[in-house]
Amino acid sequence: MSEAFIVAARRTAGGRRGGRLSGWHPVDLAAQIIDALVDEVGADPAAVDDVFMGCVSQVGEQSTNVGRNAVLASKLPESVPGTSIDRQCGSSQQAIHFAAQAVMSGAMDMVIAAGVESMSRVPMGSPGALAQKAGLGHYHSPAIRERYGDAVFSQFVGAEMVARQYGLDKDALDRYALQSHQRAAAASKAGWFEREILPIAVRDADANGVPGSDMHAVDEGIRFEATLEGIQSVKLLQEGGVITAANASQMCDGASGVLIVNERGLRRLNVKPLARIHHMTVLGHDPVIMLEAPVPATELALKRAGMKLDDIDLYEVNEAFASIPLAWQQALGADPERMNASGGAIALGHPLGGTGAKLMATLVHALHRRGGRYGLQTMCEGGGMANVTVIERL
Repeated sequence: MSEAFIVAARRTAGGRRGGRLSGWHPVDLAAQIIDALVDEVGADPAAVDDVFMGCVSQVGEQSTNVGRNAVLASKLPESVPGTSIDRQCGSSQQAIHFAAQAVMSGAMDMVIAAGVESMSRVPMGSPGALAQKAGLGHYHSPAIRERYGDAVFSQFVGAEMVARQYGLDKDALDRYALQSHQRAAAASKAGWFEREILPIAVRDADANGVPGSDMHAVDEGIRFEATLEGIQSVKLLQEGGVITAANASQMCDGASGVLIVNERGLRRLNVKPLARIHHMTVLGHDPVIMLEAPVPATELALKRAGMKLDDIDLYEVNEAFASIPLAWQQALGADPERMNASGGAIALGHPLGGTGAKLMATLVHALHRRGGRYGLQTMCEGGGMANVTVIERL
């Protein structure tokens, strides 16, 4: 079987909801990433076999196969197909898995795995909310209700449940949130994100989609002067709980992508790969607590790969809520210095379907900067699932 290699990995800087990327149609934003990946390695656009695009809210501007639409908005020829993937927050991490599987099988040689989400233009929860408003029902079918009763499937409820299960109080979550901003601010100031970020012309909501001369190249959500007191002052999302908007991920506009090839693709491009995909696992888990799945998924991935966590130099564990990476760290005995070393979604934003490839871009370039060998990425996902990807720097 062939190997799967990452030869390019890019992302936009995160844009706040209503911020510097909010004037971009998500299809056009995703196309910018596609073009950048092709340009970076000098690939013939017609040589791309497929585009797998992660996106959660596939409605409105992100409907009708956003992956194919992004191809049509890019420099790729019409002959290149595209498809859209919804594995909730892990959508573009799953796109990476599908792309790797395609090139490893030999069915394809060069695939773009990407993701996009404009949370300004297509708010989180839009598909379900619009469907219910139109009288189209709810995804909880009679069989699901029979199996789970009146249990609520909610990421916010799940985040609170994880915090209680692992004994994490609000102070621990707030201190972790502060660390995320401090690490992200330090990384940004040091220029650590420059190799992964694709500068994009600012298009805010008031500009009616017309780009200005200013370029967006710094993650808009970073609070460079964050304080613990400021984070602690944010009100609780649930009375008696521990989760607040300050210790949860920020809503974000963004796109990201990686170009994945096999040995034939490498020879055609004549470039040195950035990394090799060493292992992939995806696991289903309890949909009620929902967000705990990265813990058993990582345990399974390490077992299948014949590795220990100590073998991994860096971990990217998505900061959907502070309770998730803290629980993962506690359960696995992980080194906190290796986890989300450049900050995470609490500071940098979580563009839902775009986050998986975003984290991969950060992980690949961080391994090169730090000289590490192995990196691991995992994230919690709606419905109680988690993907785990282990890469080896080359």
